[in-house]
Amino acid sequence: MRQFAHYACFDWSGQAVARPKGLALATIAADADARPVLLRPHGGWSRGAALDWLLAHADAGTDMLIGMDLSPSFPFVDAGGYFPGWDESPADAKALWAMVDALCARDDHLGAASFVGHDQARRYFRHGKGDTGDRFGLAGTGRLRAVERQQRMTGQANSASCFNLVGAAQVGKSSLTGMRVLNRLAGRIPVWPFDPVPDSGPVIVEIYTTIAARAAGRGLSRSKVRDADGLHAALAQLGSLPPAPLLAHDDHSTDALITAAWLRDAARDAELWHGFWNPHALNEAIRVTEGWTFGVK
Repeated sequence: MRQFAHYACFDWSGQAVARPKGLALATIAADADARPVLLRPHGGWSRGAALDWLLAHADAGTDMLIGMDLSPSFPFVDAGGYFPGWDESPADAKALWAMVDALCARDDHLGAASFVGHDQARRYFRHGKGDTGDRFGLAGTGRLRAVERQQRMTGQANSASCFNLVGAAQVGKSSLTGMRVLNRLAGRIPVWPFDPVPDSGPVIVEIYTTIAARAAGRGLSRSKVRDADGLHAALAQLGSLPPAPLLAHDDHSTDALITAAWLRDAARDAELWHGFWNPHALNEAIRVTEGWTFGVK
């Protein structure tokens, strides 16, 4: 599998504001002595600015692997569809992206409130205490993608259902807003494993920052880093020098820095790298409907 000249990580956010506090971006060059760089525009990132950044690298053909901390799809294979019982349920992930983007066309800031509030779509989500859609699923956890079940089975992570919109662990809103961005890329950057990996140019993969944190020596209960010493120790574990001094060590920025360094570190191990791109449980049905989290065995 090809190497890249640069690695990047977006820590994503579904917060319904212009500039979400949880949106962060870090990059690192493949060179052994390169330091990770936290990129932060004045006032912080918006999802629109993130899309513009991605499109600029598509235009430039940058040799970069870009990890995005979001789910690019919903569970499908467990029930034979994203939204069983809804006639308009899409047939694959790219059709899902288009559907979400179309239903949310009037939402500001590439938000997704219109989708989770849609008369039919809302039935599949847990919205809050005492407000769970009748098609959310009988299990308290909610439906999981194949890769999320794999994460739980191997102990790599304790993923939440993308249909859950409640609590700190909820990922539904960030996933939906991410789908809008992926749809608007319109194929200009391949998204693995939905698209084949080209010989050159940028590629997007789904990542889960907890997996990177664990590779950096952090336990599941200590995956978040909020101080300089913890950040520098985690980066050193990944063979990376520390970044320039940060104004603050919020866990979104540190997640992005650590995960970018993790991607570069993994690429140095040929066997590990091959396994990341060729997970044994990834089949054709999963590939086109649910995708896969990069690094899940």
